Amino acid sequence: MAHIKWTNELNTEIQVIDSQHHRIVDYINNLYDVRKSHDRNEVEKVLNELVNYTLSHFAFEESLLEDVNYPFINGHKRVHALFIKRVSAFQQRFQLGEDITDELLAVLKSWLINHIRSDDNDYAAIVRANMPNVNANANENAGWISRSVKKFFG
Repeated sequence: MAHIKWTNELNTEIQVIDSQHHRIVDYINNLYDVRKSHDRNEVEKVLNELVNYTLSHFAFEESLLEDVNYPFINGHKRVHALFIKRVSAFQQRFQLGEDITDELLAVLKSWLINHIRSDDNDYAAIVRANMPNVNANANENAGWISRSVKKFFG
């Protein structure tokens, strides 16, 4: 498996979401690099960082979708929950000593690209159309995006 290369078809044209997706791609590519070292501690560190960041991204994204009243939010949340369950199973296998990195990398690459292209692009137009409303409401409350980024990403 090669690194994930960012292409324009992965852009949602929502800057904060695209930045987060870029960071997830960076984590996946980093996991690809450290797996070659066969250093389980380093693999575990990157895997945990990837999982933690992805969980924060999902929470941020779901909060944004709630704020724009995305009509299919429950389905989107279910997709996230199923993915979390799947990745948790990989983490358990890893903790039991199994080398899951190649299989996990293939799953992560395929899932992320397909998820952005389909599920995330399905909401992108609605979010972009409602961003002025979100931003207007946010200005009354010290900036929704700024608050949310700080809340979820420190």
